[in-house]
Amino acid sequence: MSKAQGGEQGSPTLAVVIMAAGKGTRLKSRRPKVLHQVGGRPLLNHVIAASVRVVGPERIFTIVGHQAERVRNAVAATGVQFVEQTEQRGTGHAIQCALGAVSGYDDIIVLSGDVPLIRPETLEQLWRFHQQQAAAMTILTAAPDDPTGYGRIVRGDDSARVEAIIEQEALKSEQESLPELLPKSLKEINTGIYAFKTAALKAHLSSLTAGNPKGELYLTDMAGALQKAGERVVAVKAENSAEVLGANTIAELVALDGAMRMATAQRLMASGVTIFRPDTCVIDAGVEVEPDSIIEPYVQLLGNTRVGAETTIRSYSVIENCTIGSRVVIRQSCVLADSSVADGADLGPFARLRPGCEIGEDVHIGNFVEVKKSKLHKGVKAGHLAYLGDSEIGAGANIGAGVITCNYDGERKHKTEIGEGAFIGSDSTLVAPVAIHDGAYVGAGSCITRDVPAGALAVGRARQMTKEGWVEARRQRQKTEKRS
Repeated sequence: MSKAQGGEQGSPTLAVVIMAAGKGTRLKSRRPKVLHQVGGRPLLNHVIAASVRVVGPERIFTIVGHQAERVRNAVAATGVQFVEQTEQRGTGHAIQCALGAVSGYDDIIVLSGDVPLIRPETLEQLWRFHQQQAAAMTILTAAPDDPTGYGRIVRGDDSARVEAIIEQEALKSEQESLPELLPKSLKEINTGIYAFKTAALKAHLSSLTAGNPKGELYLTDMAGALQKAGERVVAVKAENSAEVLGANTIAELVALDGAMRMATAQRLMASGVTIFRPDTCVIDAGVEVEPDSIIEPYVQLLGNTRVGAETTIRSYSVIENCTIGSRVVIRQSCVLADSSVADGADLGPFARLRPGCEIGEDVHIGNFVEVKKSKLHKGVKAGHLAYLGDSEIGAGANIGAGVITCNYDGERKHKTEIGEGAFIGSDSTLVAPVAIHDGAYVGAGSCITRDVPAGALAVGRARQMTKEGWVEARRQRQKTEKRS
């Protein structure tokens, strides 16, 4: 259990509240803002993942509102709890809606569902400082290169204490009227991430007023309300300003996505993975790769993909939700989804694994071979131009060029079984359900509709007819027809 969760007798308990009720109108999208993706996951999922490491899922309360059911469904598997804000009237109103759910905790951390780069270490830092300062409210701040659009923090004589928060719209006039208080270089921003003493929050939350152009209740105004009541309001600065920045436009989302993917590539390279031209690769945040593997330019590793040690993935391959073993070679332009590949396998170039494939050790799947929902045991070879769907192929079997397992009869899918050491000649069609038993041979160009016993040869093709002199006779007929 994390220290922040409490659990020890007499220690304070902490909950996390994530605000995820807004529309995100500036994105110009029908999708809820927190469900836009960076690093292969919705924004909200990243925030939940960081929070889970601080307090555990049962102590995370996600406030939903706009398209609430869609947001619930997207993150239900995380195990967090939900609070509904049926009418979106600002961040202060959102916390009013959640107060009943969190009133039993000593402290809460409040953050937005659109800050995907936030680290659990930063939330821990906020929580520790909040405790050390015995504060009613602790504001997480940052100092980005460009603070435009954010409220600025003015600190008091006590370096931790917050004197004021000046919103962007009021900054110019305040600087003109209070130049000694607000230097032109003021860059420390309010990130909108806070820690509160729950009792103090509960006592003064009702004092918020909607005296702003939008007519909303702003949680930022709690700083002034608590100060007026004689409570302590302090601020702590995040080490990295990038991790607390959100996204209000698609361009900002793309920038966050790029930052997250580069961070993932840097993490993998630090662990011993070689990534050539990492700026060209698309690697989701949840991907894991073991040391001594090589990733060439323009590779995409997506979802929950896992790659073993000493594996090479060549350019333009796309791998999604797959488990790849060690010493595997995935050649150029392969596309793999929801499948597993065992140690020593060799795929491609231009091979495709559709969902549900289990590729065994030392299997070779060559160029333009498509495999779907099939299990290929150790040492199977399918060199080129084959379709293997709904099949199980025994160890050491050899599949010739142009082989097709005909798995669909127009209504149902059927299985093809190919035994150990079997040989399927080129351009053969195996009409499922059908079994080719151990060591059997199928002659090239055959259409197999019945089971083939072990060790047998099956040839299922039309008898060849040869008519000598046919071509010359045809030409003579054509000449006669032209003259007549």
